[in-house]
Amino acid sequence: MADNLTDPIITIENVTKNFGKSHALRGVSTSVKRGEVLMIIGPSGSGKSTLLRCINMLELPDTGTIVVDGNSVTDRNTNINEVRAEVGMVFQQFNLFPHLSVLENIMLAQRVIRKRTPEEAEKIARQQLVHVGIPEKAEAYPAELSGGQQQRVAIARALAMNPRIMLFDEPTSALDPEMIKEVLDVMVKLAEEGMTMVVVSHEMGFARAAAHRIVFMDQGKIVEEGSPDEFFSNPKSDRTKAFLSKIL
Repeated sequence: MADNLTDPIITIENVTKNFGKSHALRGVSTSVKRGEVLMIIGPSGSGKSTLLRCINMLELPDTGTIVVDGNSVTDRNTNINEVRAEVGMVFQQFNLFPHLSVLENIMLAQRVIRKRTPEEAEKIARQQLVHVGIPEKAEAYPAELSGGQQQRVAIARALAMNPRIMLFDEPTSALDPEMIKEVLDVMVKLAEEGMTMVVVSHEMGFARAAAHRIVFMDQGKIVEEGSPDEFFSNPKSDRTKAFLSKIL
């Protein structure tokens, strides 16, 4: 485990990924420092989600290396489940177990992977429900919650594992517009608390409020990256300018 806070906690070098004849990633290299919020944006099919999924090996890169907190996840000798235990991931879909209560959903992985006692897992689950602002929903079932509440439960479930890194794959894309803010508010709070985050999203308000750096991808490559100020006020690439003109 790297201890130097200036060292990257994630290093991605020359990663490629093909799906048949489709080149999802074409030699992508970047890194993420501890406590940094990196936002990845770009058009549909640009490779954003594929890159995110390669970080915890939900997708296996064809070539290149990825190091997460000192562990090379692209090395076949690495115990990927140990790495995944340190990396929380929140998806577009909430993936909650419908037959389990909110509390039970948050306790399950703690019991199975972290080997916590029921009492410890419940205490942490309740703390995380306070953290995401819905402690009163502990005994509810997913079907009784709004989409925004379900996504906040999914975030609480990931946080209960005490991850060093949080990955968000378009966490608000399945939500009604009025529910988006409640999820983004939780994410902004995490950023302010110093959580290392890699976020794939089209929410430019979040980019301005919480991102330290923005990466713009197109056709499997990183076209441009920079601070939100630089990126929005002075984009360098014509492709970036064309994309921003459509979404801002």
